[in-house]
Amino acid sequence: MQNIGVIKLNGNQREREDDYVDPISTGLAGIALVQKSVDFIKSNIQTANDIRDIAGAIDGMFLGEKQIQKDRFGNKSIIGQTKDAASTVIDAKLAKEQMDEMRQLVDHRFGHGTWQEIINERAKRIQEEKEAEKERARIARQKRQETIDNFQTAGIVAAIIGVVILTILVYFKLG
Repeated sequence: MQNIGVIKLNGNQREREDDYVDPISTGLAGIALVQKSVDFIKSNIQTANDIRDIAGAIDGMFLGEKQIQKDRFGNKSIIGQTKDAASTVIDAKLAKEQMDEMRQLVDHRFGHGTWQEIINERAKRIQEEKEAEKERARIARQKRQETIDNFQTAGIVAAIIGVVILTILVYFKLG
């Protein structure tokens, strides 16, 4: 793995930011992840020198909220939805409340508009990731089509060579 630099987070060093697994989000899901992330942010917001000091917890909060929404709307199976309906709605409302509280804390600590910048940057990165995935899929389709075209061309060339050889054989046998 290529070392792109060392990043400090609360005095701990880690290599590439992409390779970092936030200890808060490990093993947690949904509302528990949101709550743990919120607790971490609340306890560290005043001592954070930079937004990066709490970025992992913010990411964990977004991940937990995404999991809540996926649980709420992603499972289209009718079986079991009625018994979980109340808990998924309540979890979603709790997550929204906690995210609103985090917005206020982050804006208060790092300046008005910081939370919106985070939201905008996150949306931008998600969109870029979707576009990159579409481009990778387009390239894969193009390579697959090129491979098919190459096999077709090779088949046509082989057929032509076969016809020529057969014609030569017939010509010499009859001639």
